Amino acid sequence: MIVFDLICSQGHGFEGWFASGDEFLRQQQAELVRCPICDVGEIERLPSAKVRIGKSTTPALSAATPPAPTEAIAGLPAEVLAKLREIVRNTEDVGERFPEEARRIHYQEAPERAIRGQASREDALALTEEGIAFSSLPSILTRDTH
Repeated sequence: MIVFDLICSQGHGFEGWFASGDEFLRQQQAELVRCPICDVGEIERLPSAKVRIGKSTTPALSAATPPAPTEAIAGLPAEVLAKLREIVRNTEDVGERFPEEARRIHYQEAPERAIRGQASREDALALTEEGIAFSSLPSILTRDTH
């Protein structure tokens, strides 16, 4: 495994673990590498003074292992990340009905509550133009961790 220091177009820094440099490039070009904070797919590799390759026997290289579940991810302490995931789990998942349900809540046609779901870029733009406040959730908060 090779560990790269990465940064998204929004300025969030994080690490990525890849089988090889070519594998990073393949995933980067396919926008499979995404920022764990904002979920942007525009990712660049930062120059790094440290080289970490898993199971290295070369003294100049450190043998790195992926972070344990209790370690910080994306710069967040594990307890903060766990609390954020708990908050997301306690929202109502309305799926593809998100734009419709967000409008109903905004226009007081439905009870106010925390919801999450999916919206196309066009729907998200329309909601923003209507003055409906919402935020994209990074996948690090929504993916199943069990």
